[in-house]
Amino acid sequence: MSRTSGADVRRLPGAGEWRGVERGLLRMRRTLLVALLVPVAAALGAVLGPAAGPWWASVAAVPLAAAAWGWRALARNWASWRYAERDDDLLIARGVVWRTLTVVPYGRMQLVEVTSGPLERRFGLARVQLHTAAAATDARIPGLTPGEAERLRDRLTELGEARSAGL
Repeated sequence: MSRTSGADVRRLPGAGEWRGVERGLLRMRRTLLVALLVPVAAALGAVLGPAAGPWWASVAAVPLAAAAWGWRALARNWASWRYAERDDDLLIARGVVWRTLTVVPYGRMQLVEVTSGPLERRFGLARVQLHTAAAATDARIPGLTPGEAERLRDRLTELGEARSAGL
């Protein structure tokens, strides 16, 4: 498995068709953002307003500003996730500020997991995690439909077995 930072993934030879992740991932992350920051803002306003006055209650605007910034940042991050299946390896690209391209050769894959936590299941999502011999592997693809995650797992497992048979 190799990683390349800052690569322009549109120019990779033989990259084939790039696939993005489901919009449900963006909805899930935005829901978490709002569920965490809006109650914090409400609690700050409710506590600081009566205790210290209305000027101090304006501190409640800080979590709201963070939520507004995070809303846009999450959209950009969601749009950056994509993957492509090539003949000999899988490409995973992600990142807005720090762009990362992970190349996982099929023959190096040891385990392909499909997981889906309670929140992911609520939004109809699953995650594919790839394990290789490298200890620092971070090859994962979040935000797939369960059907696509299972299809990808089966395909990667089949290709991994075929490529590693000669070792």
